[in-house]
Amino acid sequence: MNYTEDLALTQEWDKTFPKSDKVDHKKVTFHNRYGITLAADMYIPKNAEGKLPAIAVSGPFGAVKEQCSGLYAQTLAERGFLTIAFDPSFTGESGGQPRYMASPDINTEDFQAAVDFLSVQDNVDADKLGICGICGWGGMAINAAAIDTRIKATVTATMYDMARVNANGYFDEGDNEEARYASKKSLNAQRTTDYANGEYTLGGGVADPVPDDAPFFVKDYHDYYKTDRGYHERSLNSNGGWNVIGCMSFMNQPINTYSSEIRSAVLLIHGEKAHSCYFSKDAYAAMTKDSKYADNKELMIIPDAVHTDLYDGGDKNYIPFDKIEEFYREYLK
Repeated sequence: MNYTEDLALTQEWDKTFPKSDKVDHKKVTFHNRYGITLAADMYIPKNAEGKLPAIAVSGPFGAVKEQCSGLYAQTLAERGFLTIAFDPSFTGESGGQPRYMASPDINTEDFQAAVDFLSVQDNVDADKLGICGICGWGGMAINAAAIDTRIKATVTATMYDMARVNANGYFDEGDNEEARYASKKSLNAQRTTDYANGEYTLGGGVADPVPDDAPFFVKDYHDYYKTDRGYHERSLNSNGGWNVIGCMSFMNQPINTYSSEIRSAVLLIHGEKAHSCYFSKDAYAAMTKDSKYADNKELMIIPDAVHTDLYDGGDKNYIPFDKIEEFYREYLK
């Protein structure tokens, strides 16, 4: 079978982090079951021999593999894992039309497609496969772990539940029928406008400039996506953002419904002072309450860290790579 699209892949190093001399790097592609071709960066430990445990990384929601998912992938490769950091469908260098759409189904499938790809590589041990999801792709990673029994270990960092935030708003402040109806009415009016115009309207990326009275997390996002710290020309959040209607289906297609049935290991990591910390706390509670499989689930709260500190480490190297390596070593064996 041949479902691949022709993609234009950048070959020069254009990441937001330095290239490591401890790993080999190359571009790869693979397809999902919807026929969308995904672009990824593969990182392999230098002088590696035999079959390696492998990890697929993606996120944050609206980011690209040249940002923090690539940093996670490269760092884990330095520690002995074969890794890929991939752009989800409709974003970055990956295929899929129209651009800048999101889907709870397709984006969960993107992780499963990454597992498909890794499972058939000659230098990968198909019995030792893990995934790592950052921000909104943390929720998708949990969703993938709930359906894909090939995944032996899942790590999430600064996780968002995109279904919850789209349906309820931040901090669940819009968790009522009237608020959801108003949102749906606006989105459906936008659909009519887009169809009449023959193009989809972008919703705008991270606020720039940031109003003085903006919540801290808005300023936090700006500090990462709109500055030299994390800006990338292909990143949705750094530029025009998702389509206005791009995330609409998350409103009534909840993810992580069966997280308490995940038998494989899960580690959720979040910053203590992140506005989004409630997502990981509640996800951990949901997957362990009345579950027969709670013993291999962990919640790790990083003192003082805010949301984007787990994107690139912030100013105090907040990403607990030692713990992440230890976790994967324990369960990818």
